[in-house]
Amino acid sequence: MPASIILSNLSLSTPDGRSLLSNLDLTFAAERTGLVGRNGVGKTTLLASISGHHLPQSGRVLVNGSIGLLRQDVQLPAGATVADLFGIRPALDLLRRAERGDASVDDIAEVDWTLEARLEAALARLGFDPSPDTELSCLSGGQITRVRLAALIFARPDFLLLDEPTNNLDQDGRKAVTDLLAAWRGGAIVVSHDRNLLEAMDAIVEVTSLGATRYGGNWTSYRERKAVELAAVRHDLAHAERRLSEIDGKAQEAAEKKARKDSGGRKKRAKGDMPRILAGARKDRSEDTGGKTAQIAERQRAEAREAVDAARRRIEILQPMSVKLPVASLPAGREVVSLDGVSAGYQPERPILRDLSFSIVGPERVALAGPNGSGKTTLLKLIAGDMRPLAGIVRVRPDFALFDQKVSLLDPGISILGNFQRLNQKAGANECHAALARFMFRADAALQIVGSLSGGQMFRAGLACVLGGSAPPSLLILDEPTNHLDIESIEAVEAGLRAYDGALLVVSHDEAFLEAIGIARRIDLAAKAQHNGGIL
Repeated sequence: MPASIILSNLSLSTPDGRSLLSNLDLTFAAERTGLVGRNGVGKTTLLASISGHHLPQSGRVLVNGSIGLLRQDVQLPAGATVADLFGIRPALDLLRRAERGDASVDDIAEVDWTLEARLEAALARLGFDPSPDTELSCLSGGQITRVRLAALIFARPDFLLLDEPTNNLDQDGRKAVTDLLAAWRGGAIVVSHDRNLLEAMDAIVEVTSLGATRYGGNWTSYRERKAVELAAVRHDLAHAERRLSEIDGKAQEAAEKKARKDSGGRKKRAKGDMPRILAGARKDRSEDTGGKTAQIAERQRAEAREAVDAARRRIEILQPMSVKLPVASLPAGREVVSLDGVSAGYQPERPILRDLSFSIVGPERVALAGPNGSGKTTLLKLIAGDMRPLAGIVRVRPDFALFDQKVSLLDPGISILGNFQRLNQKAGANECHAALARFMFRADAALQIVGSLSGGQMFRAGLACVLGGSAPPSLLILDEPTNHLDIESIEAVEAGLRAYDGALLVVSHDEAFLEAIGIARRIDLAAKAQHNGGIL
C-alpha cells in the first residue's frame, strides 16, 4: 500500500483542555506539503498527533508507512553525542571493536560495515560533518538542527514531519534544507514560516481556527488563490451586511411611520372627532397590522443576520498584531555596548571569540553575521552577563532586554499577564490589558500560562511584556526573532522596530527581516576570526 497519512474527524486540544482544531478530514500522500497558519493555531500539536506524541481529543489518525519527526524544542540529555542522536552508538561501538579485532565471531555477524559511510553521507547532505563522538552541547543551535535533519534522513522514513526546519540555520543551512526537500521522494509535511522554503512545496495546507484547507501548488500559488477567495468572501460579507442594514432601515422607517399614524389617531380620539366604536376598531386594526409588520420585519432581519453569520463563518476574522513602542529617547552619542579585547569560550585553551573589540553608540542598528558556530550566541551571552569573558572588558547599559531563542526572560510557570505585571510593576490593570491586547493577547488569552504557549506565542508574549510597557529599554538584543513568528506577526514586528528609537543588536539569517528593520552595520564574526588568526 502506498505511504499515506489520513486524518478522520480529528479534534485536538491543548494539555489544559483548550480546543484547537475540530473535525479535521485530511489526506497526505507522498508529496511535499507546507503547513501554514497563525501562531498557536495547532500546527505543532497536529504534527505531534500524527507522530503519536499527542493523543487527539477525538477522531483517528491512520498512518501507512514510517515517520520521522523533527520537533522544535527537544531537551538533550547531558553528554549526548551525534551517535546518540542517530541512535547508532551500540552499532558503532560494535563496528569499532570489530575493526580493532576485539569482536567475537557472533559479534562480527552482526556488524554493519556500511554504518560509517551511511552516517557520513547523511551528514554531508546537510553540509555538516562532525565526528560521531561530538557532544551535542558543543554545537550551536543551527548545527544541532542540521544533525537532527541528517538523523532523519539516515533513518529513511516514508514521511518527514518537519517543524520549522530552517530555524537557527544560516544561509548555507537553509539552502541545504531546500535542496534536501527538492530531492526527497517520500512524503513530507513541513510547518514553516520560511517563504523561500514554502516555494518548494507541492501543496499548502492552511490551518485556521475554522479548520484546514488544502491548496495545490507552492506558496505563491497559495497566496494568489487565497487573495481571490478572500476577495469573494469579503464581497459576500459586505453584501449581506448591506442587506441587513437596509432591512433595519426599512423596519425603523415603518416603525416611525406607524408611530406617527398612531399618534394622529390618538389625537382624534382625544378630541372626540370619531365615534368610539370606530376609533376602537381602527385601534385594533392598527395593533394587528403593527404586529404582523413587526413579525415580517423580524423574520427578514433574522434571515439577513443568518446570511451575515454564514459569510463571517467563511472568513477568519483576526485582529492584526500591533507593535507600537513608546519613545526610548536614547541620545545619539550615548554608548550602549562596548567590547575591548574580549576573548571568550567554554574551554580556555580553545576560545570561540578572540580579541574582539567593537562598540554600539546611540540608536544604531547592528546585525551579528557569521555562519552557525561562529560565536554569535556566545557573544550575546557575554553582553547579557550570562557568561564571563576569558579576557578583555565588556560594558553594557543596564536598561537592555535580551530575547534569546527560549525567551528566558519570561517565567514559564505563571500567566502572560503575571509576567507583564512582574516586568512592569508600575503599570495599572487597564494598562496591562491594553498593552497585551496590542500583541493579540486579549481578554482570557492573557491568562494563558507561558509554559503552555507555542514558540511563536511565547516570543510574542515576551515582546508584549518588554515592549508593551511605558518605558522600553535603550537596547534590544534579538536572537533569531523570526524563528517562531508567523508571517503576519513578522511583518507587524518589522513595523514596530522600524519606529523604535533605541539601539538594536540582532542575530538573524532572515535577510528580508534585516532589511525591513533598517540594519545599518554588520559585525561579521567569521571575518574577525580570520583577521585575528583564530578559528571560531
